[in-house]
Parts: sequence; C-alpha cells; structure tokens
Amino acid sequence: MVTLTISLPEALRAFLDRQARDEGYASSDEYLVALVEREQDRLRLRAALVKGAEAPVSGAADDGYFAELRALAGAEDRE
Repeated sequence: MVTLTISLPEALRAFLDRQARDEGYASSDEYLVALVEREQDRLRLRAALVKGAEAPVSGAADDGYFAELRALAGAEDRE
C-alpha cells in the first residue's frame, strides 16, 4: 500500500471525519478509500453502459428474450 498525504481545510476535514464516523468506518482513511473505490465502480459501470448503448442492436428484447434471461439466471443460482 502507498501513502498519500493531502491538505484539507479545517471544515472539510471535520466533514470527512463526521462522514467516516456516521458511515461506520474505522477511520477517515478507510472512508476515503471507499469513496475512491466507489468512484472507480461508477466509472466502470458508466463505460459499460456507454459501450452497450453504442453496440448494434442484435435482436428484439421481447418476452422470449426475457424468459431466456430468467432461465439463465435461475440456472446460475442452482450451480
């Protein structure tokens, strides 16, 4: 793990400490790591959604399509 040192105004530091405590984190450091990880997840999801939106349509999303998805999801649950 690498150490990162940042300077914050007093008000932001107090906010950070309150948020960490209120969210149940052991420390402000732990809370900041969670925030950065959440942002990474958000960006990955956004990229996947954009990629999907830009992909050509490969078939109809009709009742049969969703029935197949439900069957597939149910099969994975049983594995």
